[in-house]
Amino acid sequence: MQSNLVETLIGTLVVAVAAVFLFYGYSASGMRGSAGYHVNAAFSGIDGLANGADVRVSGIKVGTVVRQNLDPETFQAVVTLDIAQNVKLPDDSSAKITSEGLLGGSYISVTPGGSEEYLADGGEIMFTQGSVDLMSLIGQAVFSTQGGGDSSGGSPAADPMGGQ
Repeated sequence: MQSNLVETLIGTLVVAVAAVFLFYGYSASGMRGSAGYHVNAAFSGIDGLANGADVRVSGIKVGTVVRQNLDPETFQAVVTLDIAQNVKLPDDSSAKITSEGLLGGSYISVTPGGSEEYLADGGEIMFTQGSVDLMSLIGQAVFSTQGGGDSSGGSPAADPMGGQ
């Protein structure tokens, strides 16, 4: 009888610890219902941007990406942002997709404008810059240096060391 009581207490303790970890994970993940307002932004490309990605102003997280859609008329990616209620963005703010580094994830960086009018729920950020494809930039740099010759048709530049 004593053995069953100890096993029951240990099982209850394990379940309680698991519940605490689940509660902490849920509250830290930002998956709670939104208490902010939604703003849309249309980008030419959103490579690497995922739902749940950060929206930052001056490096501070002020919201998250909640939805991504393709506009069938313009073929632009329309991203819906959930912005914290206490953050008021001017209606001439701009947004760009940046990365946290070479191997980091992408996030949206918002630069507030100077307007005295603010974006409302359902508003749209008009000035956007899509993500930069790092691999294509590297490819352009590699292939542009392979030619090495003067494409203007003129004579090569003189040797800076005085040789001809």
